[in-house]
Amino acid sequence: MKKEKMIDWFEKARYGLFIHFGLYSMLGRGEWVMNKEEISPEELRGMADDFRPELFDADHIADIAVAGGMRYLVFTTMHVEGFRMYHSDLTDFCSTKKGLKRDFVAEIIAAARKRGLRVALYHSLNNWFDQPDAVAALDDKAAYEPFIENTFARLKELVTRYKPFDVMWYDAWWPFEAKGWQAERMNEMVRSIQPDILFNGRNGLPGDFATPEQHITPPTPWRPWEACITLNDNWGYHVGDHNWKSPVEVIKMLVKVAQGKGNLLLNIGPKGDGSVPEPSERIIRAVGDWLKVNGEAIFETDLWTFDLQRRDATHRADWIHHGPMTVKGNHLYWIATSFPGNRLVITGLEGNVLEVRKLGGEILPHVQKKGRIEVTLTDVAAPSPEQLPPVLRLTCDRPPSIYKTGGLHVPNSPHLRYDPIMK
Repeated sequence: MKKEKMIDWFEKARYGLFIHFGLYSMLGRGEWVMNKEEISPEELRGMADDFRPELFDADHIADIAVAGGMRYLVFTTMHVEGFRMYHSDLTDFCSTKKGLKRDFVAEIIAAARKRGLRVALYHSLNNWFDQPDAVAALDDKAAYEPFIENTFARLKELVTRYKPFDVMWYDAWWPFEAKGWQAERMNEMVRSIQPDILFNGRNGLPGDFATPEQHITPPTPWRPWEACITLNDNWGYHVGDHNWKSPVEVIKMLVKVAQGKGNLLLNIGPKGDGSVPEPSERIIRAVGDWLKVNGEAIFETDLWTFDLQRRDATHRADWIHHGPMTVKGNHLYWIATSFPGNRLVITGLEGNVLEVRKLGGEILPHVQKKGRIEVTLTDVAAPSPEQLPPVLRLTCDRPPSIYKTGGLHVPNSPHLRYDPIMK
């Protein structure tokens, strides 16, 4: 498969499931517990035989992703604590030689492939277990070369053993930048084994796509991108973290990535026994049910962005006080996160509305006077706190755009769009 086709599937994917699962999961205090509590490699090694996640079910996790409307999985093959979740000939600190003696990476890949899901494999460049470690490599030139060669050996083993997969998802690139990681050579080695693979940008090089973390910000200038976001406040399972995002919050994130033609990579952290926390599954399935009706407002959308000061050819959008919008072709979608009552009024629209329809429902009456559209909503029930927002599709006679300013009408004189001091 040529790289152009690989980029094409990634750009269209829109929604993926991140799975943070490892030896740290049995401690239940997040994926950085070894660092934050200064657990020694020897102590961690002693825990490995007790890692027995008998409830880990790759098929069930893949089913959650499919039910959620997701298109791909990203699985943590080795996080910064250094425990391999796959079979390795380079160490005995791996899941096939400890505990249950299972290859979790192989299980995830098989489950994903059966369901037509793409697969990305996450792998930490740095880890706190192997010696010499990154601190030694930074402080001692004699330690640097074996550290780098160990890193390359792990990557080579991973991409050889599990080929093909779709994305090499690097992480934990502290303390080096691209030169220190020998990132050009690293990518060349990986591509010599898997020519069609994609890279993220976390070995110091830009990669094939950007990966903003815990925020949804399209790169400027635009290129393929993926925002990775936790469903609560931790990536790995934390027994005390109950700050779950609601289904509506997840929908708002999906809308925001759709506006910027990016992807949402939403994380779950299975427990130490391998089971998926109940709130994670419930939230993802609820959003999936919403996408079954309203997914056309999220998938394969066009850019819908605007600048607070100046307009250019890519800035067709504006902010709407009743809820966000997305666009695709001649369609404008309103996601009703703030329901306005019995009518919806949109102003500043450049173009004519031919039809208004509730997705999964009926055509709604509307009146247009120049750029002002009034849609009757008496037949659209306002969502209760337990319900998810309806979506209206406005079909226009051209690709829609909206232009408003900080005044009641648009000035004839040259002007900034909104407040001049805002950036």
